[in-house]
Amino acid sequence: MLEDDMNAPTPDPRASRDPGTRPDPRASRDPGTRPDPGAPRDPGTGTSRRAPSLTRPDGTPVRVLVVDDDPDLAEVLSGALRYEGWEVRTACDGASAAAGARELLPDAVVLDVMLPDTDGFAVLRDLHTVLPGVCVLFLTARDAVEDRIAGITAGGDDYVTKPFSLEEVVARLRGLLRRSGMARRVDEGPRLVVGDLSMDEEAREVTRGGDLIELSPTEFELLRFLMRNPRRVLSKAQILDRVWSYDFGGQAHVVELYISYLRKKVDAGRDPMIHTVRGAGYVIKPAAAR
Repeated sequence: MLEDDMNAPTPDPRASRDPGTRPDPRASRDPGTRPDPGAPRDPGTGTSRRAPSLTRPDGTPVRVLVVDDDPDLAEVLSGALRYEGWEVRTACDGASAAAGARELLPDAVVLDVMLPDTDGFAVLRDLHTVLPGVCVLFLTARDAVEDRIAGITAGGDDYVTKPFSLEEVVARLRGLLRRSGMARRVDEGPRLVVGDLSMDEEAREVTRGGDLIELSPTEFELLRFLMRNPRRVLSKAQILDRVWSYDFGGQAHVVELYISYLRKKVDAGRDPMIHTVRGAGYVIKPAAAR
């Protein structure tokens, strides 16, 4: 629990928490306050938005895929997430979830365990083939310990049982995204952080575990591109296009050479963060915990 039930605010009577009823899609998308009638609204849903407190490392909106076969629940959830300033897409079954993930490339997925054509565990396995580092928050009506263990064992990052509060879902997603390096606070300034590796883009300083790392301009740009896309596999063609600004064509050795330079400086004497995905490219992610 995120806060003691005795101290919890009085629930909005329009937003039922009774598991036997569906949430009222007309209810406030921010459970603690009524929407500001003067606030900008999402043209698709009419949901009030606020300035995002959390963004992707490159400053673009966090991307979330909501997968649930209950359209009312999916609408309420997506409304709460859009209110955070995030880009949200919904899916009602496993097939549409796979298609949505390929198009959106989400940073996080809110995933119901029970779906009409499959289960959430199978969907997660498919998602990980496309997005191995995506954060996954399972939703389920089953709260037995063995069900929680099954969700985490399957590769889920967290688990929320129905009925739930929207505040809890949003707070858990914020925590998952920050811990994974998928997002950063807007007020953190021009700093990229992945695990114990930190980059100040304005000062052009890089540290790992507090130790300063000296980089050449090209090494800095390559590392910046990797850190702006944590846990995402980047192909040599993508890296060439973004860092060297020319098309892929027999220049793969340039990427390989500079990746080797970075590894000697970033990973030397430490648990590795820069990894090669054979046949696909390179990815940076926090070092595995011992």
